[in-house]
Amino acid sequence: MAREEYCIYLRKSRADLDAEAHGEGETLARHERILLELAKRDKLNVTEIYREIVSGDTIAARPVMQQLLQEVQAGRWAGVLVVEVERLARGETIDQGIVAQTFQYSETKIVTPLKTYDPTNEYDEEYFEFGLFMSRREYKTIKRRLMRGREAASKEGKWVSGSCPYGYKRVRIENGKGWTLEVIPEEAEIVKLIFQLYTKGEPLPDGSKRDIGPHPICRRLEHMNVPAPSGGRDWRTRTIEQILQNPVYIGKVRWNRRKTKRKVEDGKVTPERYVSKPENWILADGLHEAIIDTDTFQLAADKLAKRGPAPVHLNGELKNPFSGVAVCEKCGRVLALWNNSKGYSMLKCRNRFCDNVGCSYEIFEARVLEALSGWLAGYELKWEEAPAKNDELVGLAKRAYNQACKELENRERQLARAHELLELDIYDVDTFLDRSRVLAEQIAEAKANKAAAAS
Repeated sequence: MAREEYCIYLRKSRADLDAEAHGEGETLARHERILLELAKRDKLNVTEIYREIVSGDTIAARPVMQQLLQEVQAGRWAGVLVVEVERLARGETIDQGIVAQTFQYSETKIVTPLKTYDPTNEYDEEYFEFGLFMSRREYKTIKRRLMRGREAASKEGKWVSGSCPYGYKRVRIENGKGWTLEVIPEEAEIVKLIFQLYTKGEPLPDGSKRDIGPHPICRRLEHMNVPAPSGGRDWRTRTIEQILQNPVYIGKVRWNRRKTKRKVEDGKVTPERYVSKPENWILADGLHEAIIDTDTFQLAADKLAKRGPAPVHLNGELKNPFSGVAVCEKCGRVLALWNNSKGYSMLKCRNRFCDNVGCSYEIFEARVLEALSGWLAGYELKWEEAPAKNDELVGLAKRAYNQACKELENRERQLARAHELLELDIYDVDTFLDRSRVLAEQIAEAKANKAAAAS
């Protein structure tokens, strides 16, 4: 049976974000309206709308796009509606190839307001690939311009990163363009306490002091019930070290310290974060208020330097097959794999404040396989013998064919009516999609009945 359902894919670009900042309206809503009008004009039955709310350069960073490609590959959709082909892929060349091949092999159409691309048509295929090539060039130009703008802003002391360090929040610059940082008083006091404990030590009852490192500072903050930057009670040693090394607390802005490079491993492109050389860093006086004085910060830096480099894990091979999948039922923290010297393995919660017990890895794996086997058993194909054709049923088949034609015409009129109700704001988008899904099933059933009666 031919596919009759279409879907809409919506994604913002960087140019859209700039346009919204200048008051041009919400991009996804505008594009949704354009594509729904296109569906009505061409009588396309739209039953799903995919909205990509995250911005990513690659398919791996766009979960909604991954889901869409899986459904296209499975042959679910007759076509996908987008405002322009560049919305599907404009980043890496390999991603563009994946998109082009997925639509070509599944024979799924790409419908835009200007043109419909049929992957079975050689000229449409070439035109589509050329459009992706030009979008790739435009993407690189925009990316270079964006990076130059960030470098210039950081040299002016503005805050160009999306995330904020502990103790600050991001605010707009008054009577200017860009962002800066504003001190959060409660968190700033914790930052001062961290530097004080690390540089001056912990006071003892006899009046003397003893040195205290990042790990004891974590325990002290947890004992004081101070919320961690992540939101829980669990402070990490690495968090304390990052606070002690961040020049933002003396009023500086640091940029271009951590960079990303891509490498190919086992045929897959994976990003890798690394610390660039200090001579490539941008360190400028920030527009924000400092929390720590320069002498205290330098004293902490000297003390950290004496500790030596942190241990390096030479083997980055994945040891836990359930990494990122198995989570603690009580606190939601991801379970970690623990091995002892005797070869016994357990899955344990890493949250020290969670009272959930661990589980043997062998038992956990057996239960997962058992659950998957039960789930798989429900997917069995059942074949039914087609009834033999009888000449005496020709009259009945003809009446059934006419009835199916009338039913199909009725359902198509109802679909057109659903578009009109959407335009009149009687239906909202969710109600329209629900109605479209029902009509899609009824239209497919009517076409199947029509084909069966005609055979």
